[in-house]
Amino acid sequence: MSTIDGIGQSPRRREDQRFVTGNGAYLDDLRFDGLAHAVVLRSPHGHARIRSIEIEAARHAPGVLVVLTAADVDADGLKPFRPYGETNTQTGEPFAFIPQPLLATDKVRFVGEPVALVVAETRAQALDAAELVVVDYDALPAVTTAEAARAAGAPQLATDIPGNTCLDWQTGDSVAVDKAFGAAAHIVSLTLGNHRVVANPMEPRGTVGSFDAATGRYTLHVSSQNIHINRTFVARSLAVDPSRVRFVAPDVGGGFGAKNFAYVEHALILWAARRTGRTVKWIASRSDVFLSDHAARDMQAEAALALDAEGRFLALRIASIANLGAYMIGVGGSLLSNQYIHLQGSVYRIPAIALRVTAVVTNTAPIGVTRGPGFAEAINIVERLIDAAARQTGIDRAELRRRNMVPPEAMPMTNALGFQVDSGHFAEALDLALHRADCTGFAERRRDSEARGRLRGLGFAYHIKGTGGPPDENVDIRFEADGSVSLITGTQHIGQGHETTFPQILAARLGLPNARIRLIQGDTDLIPAGGGHGSSRATYMGGTAIWRACEEIVAKGTALAAEALETAVADIRFEAGRFVVSGTDRAIGLPEVAALGREKGKPLDTFHAWTREHMTFPNGAHVVEVEVDRDTGRVALVRYTAVDDYGVLVNPMVASGQAHGAMAQGIGQALLEGAVYDPASGQMITGSFMDYALPRADDLPSFDLGFNGVPCTTNPLGVKGCGEAGAIAAFPAIANAILDALAPLGVQGFDGPASPARIWQAIEAAK
Repeated sequence: MSTIDGIGQSPRRREDQRFVTGNGAYLDDLRFDGLAHAVVLRSPHGHARIRSIEIEAARHAPGVLVVLTAADVDADGLKPFRPYGETNTQTGEPFAFIPQPLLATDKVRFVGEPVALVVAETRAQALDAAELVVVDYDALPAVTTAEAARAAGAPQLATDIPGNTCLDWQTGDSVAVDKAFGAAAHIVSLTLGNHRVVANPMEPRGTVGSFDAATGRYTLHVSSQNIHINRTFVARSLAVDPSRVRFVAPDVGGGFGAKNFAYVEHALILWAARRTGRTVKWIASRSDVFLSDHAARDMQAEAALALDAEGRFLALRIASIANLGAYMIGVGGSLLSNQYIHLQGSVYRIPAIALRVTAVVTNTAPIGVTRGPGFAEAINIVERLIDAAARQTGIDRAELRRRNMVPPEAMPMTNALGFQVDSGHFAEALDLALHRADCTGFAERRRDSEARGRLRGLGFAYHIKGTGGPPDENVDIRFEADGSVSLITGTQHIGQGHETTFPQILAARLGLPNARIRLIQGDTDLIPAGGGHGSSRATYMGGTAIWRACEEIVAKGTALAAEALETAVADIRFEAGRFVVSGTDRAIGLPEVAALGREKGKPLDTFHAWTREHMTFPNGAHVVEVEVDRDTGRVALVRYTAVDDYGVLVNPMVASGQAHGAMAQGIGQALLEGAVYDPASGQMITGSFMDYALPRADDLPSFDLGFNGVPCTTNPLGVKGCGEAGAIAAFPAIANAILDALAPLGVQGFDGPASPARIWQAIEAAK
């Protein structure tokens, strides 16, 4: 009998056999007949007016099929991209924004903005022809930071965005906060930056588009992590009904948020396919990735925490300003009015919170999301403030956190801004992590480091995030004639292991061998809707849909089994994949019942759609140790311990892998990664791997990961999203550890990633 690996077991990832043997179906692996190739001509200026575009020489270059500009976009009635959210999610007030044109019209607003599209027989011919396009630019002053965008007399990106400001909003109870600060025994204040990063997924963005003139239907093979929603936005740009656009994404080589939303290239390539009558391919170069992929983070904050004499938190005040880049795309302002405010104050009892949120446009690539968007920025603020408060009050950092954490008996908790968290044992997870990290032995390790001329620091941070993403999801479960089961989902796998974990859920519910279950996804024609993979939503949303669909399957099967076994429905119970007559040894298996259902015209095939009302809230404590070379400023991460609460683990091995990846990404931001623009020209200085450092194996210690799962109450599986924790916790934990190491030198802060130069400068400034 085939193996049944259910919830909580760790079978090997079935998809790895395909990937490691080179049989994946990534975009560049797919083969198409009659393929033409596209190249996007991008702006070399951060901010400039377009005087004219001369394309005649390019049009007549060898192999060229078409050269398209904004004039052609207008002639064909295509529409610019609008944000996914155009209003404040809390107040309904509209944001100030301009749509993003498919190709720049009168102005370019960031280096890398698409200006023209060249399609030729080969990519080399398209590249050669693109060099023949002559664009007459009138360069303008650029702004690259939020502070510069808000300064008096700053260059304005668009008249529809006065003062370059898309959103300037206050929420919370400022009166209560002012009163609490007035009565506080201690007030700690910090200015914090959460610098811009570029996600850099393994597989760059790309599209292969075709158009069927007979049916008027478009098909886009695409590297995307959200095909249904993005398909709808692209259809809007093409001015057609979404039913006329099909998105297909068999395998996706990572996304990390950069592939969450639609890009203008999605519409451009489909349009080019229609114009040329050919299948057209475009794959981003790594330079395209740096210049034009949606970046992430880029927020500054002035924050203050008020405490009483015993170290109880009284109030939190934050004024933050976010750089959205040149255009508000993706969730943009909606993220700032939802995710960012959702868990302000984190897992701590803070009676009053006042929050000001400002968002501006600048001459930089548009900001999208990466792991933990909004939540990571909020957690960084509170965890850095708590360490600063511990230094100021003399209260132990761990004790200060314990003293203010919401206890298990107070769950579900509702924070000061009215958002609810269903479950969690926060102080318990913190203590488990500190014990697992052997914090009692830290003093001895610090002495050993000092003997070797190194400064050693200990730091930790507690993370929490709401996971759920788009609120609607569905699955379609079909019992095939050959005895297999097709599990069709609206979520997507982009490397997380869903081909293994989703069948585990179905196997556990229906008692079927995993090998019989085949996950099918990544095609908008297979299932009517889907929320993709954003916000660690897949197991919660897709898993809940599977669970509920199985309830319907069992109900249908019970009626069929009762008929086959000639007994009453009430006498049938379902267990271990069989319908059993209570009190007897008479039974019939689920596959046999499925076959009977097909014969009788009563198939067990079941489609289930649902809409969530709540999110899940993974949380946990991450503890790190660093060594700093005081002469060079080099920081080495030498220990990393975490205890996380992901609720029920469907597959502990897969969950661990996701957690490790997020830790690596968070470490990258903390120590290595930072996107930098020249403030005068808007040129990207860190536009390649020569200037932008991703973490490598020798930058990472062995991770010590434990679990302290508290079942989630908002879904029947009890699961919580597990893909983002490290990207939230690592940044503040490492910063806290570095400041702990440098405290004897009088260093109180530093900006950006902890590169040797930045840390050396902080050490020198403190002398």
